Amino acid sequence: MKHLAAAAFALFGLASQAAAYCAGTNLVDQMLPGDLKEIRARADAVPFARGNFWMAEKDGQTMTIVGTYHIDDPRHMSVMAALTGRIGEASGLLVEAGPEEENALMQAMGKNPSLMFITEGPSLLERLPRDTWRRLSEALEARGIPGIFAAKFQPWYATVVLAIPSCMIAEPDLKNGLDAQLIDAAEEANVPVRALEPYDTLFTIFGGLSEEQSIAMVEASLAMEGQSEDMAVTMADLYFEADSRMIWELNRLFAYKQPGYTRQQVDAEMAVMEDVMMIRRNRAWIPVIEAAAAKGPLVVAFGALHLSGEEGVLNLLAENGWMISELDLAGAVSQP
Repeated sequence: MKHLAAAAFALFGLASQAAAYCAGTNLVDQMLPGDLKEIRARADAVPFARGNFWMAEKDGQTMTIVGTYHIDDPRHMSVMAALTGRIGEASGLLVEAGPEEENALMQAMGKNPSLMFITEGPSLLERLPRDTWRRLSEALEARGIPGIFAAKFQPWYATVVLAIPSCMIAEPDLKNGLDAQLIDAAEEANVPVRALEPYDTLFTIFGGLSEEQSIAMVEASLAMEGQSEDMAVTMADLYFEADSRMIWELNRLFAYKQPGYTRQQVDAEMAVMEDVMMIRRNRAWIPVIEAAAAKGPLVVAFGALHLSGEEGVLNLLAENGWMISELDLAGAVSQP
């Protein structure tokens, strides 16, 4: 269970899966032209919609900004050489959570099981509609979690675990994503690794959700359960095509197609999730990033979904006077 918890938290920030461990089909390739046009237009309507690697400059300060994919994939190798060199020249590496934060997180969960599990009051078996519980228990059993344990999961934790397809639960290298590889490179180069946020941010975010919102997250996750391997391939491919904003809009489109939801309901729920999971965190990160950049050249790395949007990290920095340019790790730099 400890391995599963660590794997689940590895997904925090970019809720996507590793194609390297799953056999599936890229769903974008199978989309109707009208659907593809719709999500393409939605994605491209926001600032900095495409691109994973960026340079920011202001008043002689510089930083390399890396949108990451939190899960292991052999395609990370093609950028690590260039990023390793930049880390070696940096005054520090900023990540969502470094080794100290991960250790503190695991210790907190060990000391206080109620952070992840229902320790008093009705279980999920009692709180969820019968059919929802049936589908949830089947999905978690496919991941090696018996129903007797699943019934005690906090709703948000069940949602995070559902983000890991059963095809990759047992993979030992699951957490060796780009973030982890950058941390290893920084430690080898004796470059300080610092966190963008406190270790308990996860609990603060999910603890602020209402019961209705928490259950809605479970329902939304279960809606994609039958296509989890296809989604694994699709989301990973979109990241490596530097098109992560499409991940967000693809999930919106699939939510539109689920029975019992109107487009207005889907849009409202996604707006809440974007605010809670990304926008609030982005805003909190900006002063941390700018303070670190004032100490010398900086590398900052976080889930790629945080890059784009009116209140994405890149646009927030641009509003603060930073000149943002897309970084071609082969050597070319172009204005977005």
